[in-house]
Amino acid sequence: MTPQRVTLITLGVADLARSKAFYGAMGWVPTADEGQIVFYQINGMVLSFFGLGPLAKDQGRPDAQLGTGAMTLAQNFATDAEVDAAYAAALKAGATPLKAPEKVFWGGYSGYYADPDGHVWEVANNPFWPLNEDGSLTLPTS
Repeated sequence: MTPQRVTLITLGVADLARSKAFYGAMGWVPTADEGQIVFYQINGMVLSFFGLGPLAKDQGRPDAQLGTGAMTLAQNFATDAEVDAAYAAALKAGATPLKAPEKVFWGGYSGYYADPDGHVWEVANNPFWPLNEDGSLTLPTS
């Protein structure tokens, strides 16, 4: 088993119903909904949303004030037009715009938005990182 892997990312949310509605408006479909936590199967791994209080308790620190914004989740797309469409869908679903998609210094095209809980997402087209047919990413070897 390789130690360099992630199988599950869990994001704490203030209002699970609001988060499910936001991601549902962008076409996300839960794979499992356990009441206090919801799971989405995504390209070989799972993304879940868990209420802030229950997540802090599950971590063994029930009084912790969990925050957001110190990391970015990203979706890469094959074209600039797909980036624009994903960004527009997020805004239509209620995302907060952070940076509209634009050509960037590293040679690609990207933008940022925040979900209703402030979790930051980047939508990008990186011409140096071709996507697999299923939309997953395997970094090119040098």
